[in-house]
Amino acid sequence: MAYEAGALDATLAAAAGDDPVLMRELRASFHESLARQIDLLRRARCDGNWEVAAMRLKGLAASFQVWPLIALAEQALDGAPGDPVVLRQLQAFLDEFPLG
Repeated sequence: MAYEAGALDATLAAAAGDDPVLMRELRASFHESLARQIDLLRRARCDGNWEVAAMRLKGLAASFQVWPLIALAEQALDGAPGDPVVLRQLQAFLDEFPLG
């Protein structure tokens, strides 16, 4: 699942208004939070840690209505800690996320 512009861009634009610097800062903050949750998922060795990281990821995605990311978080919640398919898909999403 790849990054798709849409609700996230609209949410960030509503928050940043006509301020391109703020828009970049908000986008970078989202990217950083996403990277942090993916890292926590990678390091999770038990069901509890995996579930907490997946729920945080889902909350981040829901806050900005990023539906493909919500679906990936739900896939993680349905999977087992360290699920390589989910981790690869999340990393691909992060890698395709535009910062600028």
